[in-house]
Amino acid sequence: MTLAAVRPADAAATPAPVGAGGRRRLRSWATIVSFILPAFVLFGSLVLVPIGVALYLSLFKWGGFGAPTDFIGLDNFSRLFGDSVFLGDLWRGFLLIVFSIGIQLPFSLAMAVLLNQKLRGRAVYRMLFFAPYVMSEAITGVLFSMVFQPGDGPADHILKSVGLSSLGGHWFADESTVLVTLFFVMVWKYFGFHMMLYLAGLQGIPKEVLEAASIDGAGAWERFRYVTLPLLGPTIRISVFISVIGSIQLFDLVWVITRGGPIHASETMATTMYLFGFKRFEIGYASSISVVILVISLIFGIFYQRYVLRRDTAGAVTNMRGNR
Repeated sequence: MTLAAVRPADAAATPAPVGAGGRRRLRSWATIVSFILPAFVLFGSLVLVPIGVALYLSLFKWGGFGAPTDFIGLDNFSRLFGDSVFLGDLWRGFLLIVFSIGIQLPFSLAMAVLLNQKLRGRAVYRMLFFAPYVMSEAITGVLFSMVFQPGDGPADHILKSVGLSSLGGHWFADESTVLVTLFFVMVWKYFGFHMMLYLAGLQGIPKEVLEAASIDGAGAWERFRYVTLPLLGPTIRISVFISVIGSIQLFDLVWVITRGGPIHASETMATTMYLFGFKRFEIGYASSISVVILVISLIFGIFYQRYVLRRDTAGAVTNMRGNR
């Protein structure tokens, strides 16, 4: 009788923990949703919705006033890839990417290696080299517009003082020199950012590894080539990715300094988009340019993630699982 009386009571008491567990799971999901929902709303309203609007407007011939009603399908894209100016934008963007990877990033790496040594006042040098990146693009553009002012600018005065006045010229006003001069400004503005990335990566390399290589007889170049560079690989790959995406979307410096001139010689896809969208009020055509920029950036990002960053991300996932 005692056992029979106890068993029903135990059976009746068993659902209580299940209900408590359900409430805990509900509270856990509520917490997760409360953290994710604001980020999802911001991402959707500031990223996904503008992308959808750009895709929609790119199918219309629309000047920005009233509702878009003149549906033209893919005509904007046909016009885009038949436009010599936009094709020139693609070529100039490719050149800037090549210049950035081939000149700016190696220069940034060299400065990072130099400032990673025991050098008197290196903290001051780091601050000075990083300072241009903190400045706004507008201030940088105005500053170098004055530096490279033809005839009486500081750049021409310096060249004249050292007997190289023949190298001076119109700088931003000459089709043959504007892109090179603009790239010089880009290097001055952004190399400090990449230098700090490389410097952080260098400081993360264990000194014991370099000391072991030195004990084994490796010289300075061998240590850099076979030890430092491979261990710095993830940082370099991230730096290349940031540099390429930045070159594809370059706008501020170009617009402030040259507005794409002279005769489209320094235009980028972003400046062409702005020109058609906010100066000529061809919103549909400008939207098609923005879609092309998005597609190029997306294709590059997926390709780079899949084939270049694959080892880095796989290693991160492996380490996380190993830590568990």
